[in-house]
Amino acid sequence: MSLQATETTPPSSETPDETDSPRRPQRRRRRERLQRIRTTAVSLVVLVLLWWLVTAVGLVQPLFLPSPGAVWSAFVQASSCRPVDDDATRWACGEQGYFLWEHLAHSLRRIAIGVGVGAVVGVALGVVLGAFRPVREIVEPFLHFLRALPPLGYIGLLIVWFGIGDTSKIWLLFLAAFPPIAVATMQGVQGVQVARVNAARSLGATRWQVMRHVTIPSALPEVIGGIRIATGFTWTTVVAAELNNGIPGIGGLAYVSGTQLQTPLTIACIIVIGLAAVGLDALIAAVGRVATPWQGRA
Repeated sequence: MSLQATETTPPSSETPDETDSPRRPQRRRRRERLQRIRTTAVSLVVLVLLWWLVTAVGLVQPLFLPSPGAVWSAFVQASSCRPVDDDATRWACGEQGYFLWEHLAHSLRRIAIGVGVGAVVGVALGVVLGAFRPVREIVEPFLHFLRALPPLGYIGLLIVWFGIGDTSKIWLLFLAAFPPIAVATMQGVQGVQVARVNAARSLGATRWQVMRHVTIPSALPEVIGGIRIATGFTWTTVVAAELNNGIPGIGGLAYVSGTQLQTPLTIACIIVIGLAAVGLDALIAAVGRVATPWQGRA
């Protein structure tokens, strides 16, 4: 009886399937990201072309819809200095005495304080509400009531209490940011898997250790999601917060320019507000990916 020898080729360490498989998801995500960027760029170009075409043929009066060139000129004027007389002895800088970036910086400062304090208070309250049912049953109805109130509903009361300065504006932004962060944190704490908590307790962890090492890290994705929602909501509230004595402020500049029928400047402010909101959202999302690298993975 003879044995037939068969040649076996040792597996190569450079097999395409083995070397490429870890990189395939990264390449796929890179292609998808580039495709989204191309799609967004093309859509923006088409939108600007349609905007220019509508204004060029005179379908809409410039008072209601100025041309892209007029909006760009208003943006440049609000961001630079210009002479106010023929011999250039007097100069005017920006709009309402401030450059456009200064208006934006003041609004960002107000939002940073409002959202920052709202995050601290909201996360702390959300953890308490999620961990202690009796407290949740008492406080949760009032929290949802506050979240349902539109900011314009109590801005007048805040002005009576705190005046027309920055204090009332920051309070308004805080009240806009605090409820969604608290609700998101509470839901995140409630959604922690019981098996994780029991495993930590079986290893001898105290209640504080379970809260610190299990509950809060597990609820962190929901907390960051709540902060993203709150930040977006405060941006929609910034114009309302700066209706009274909102200069300097990008929302106040948008409101004042609108009342003065400076439509190009108003649209320029709206575009800046939108771009800043998109940038802030992308920043918070990036921080969330760094803080919760396990999110979205099996």
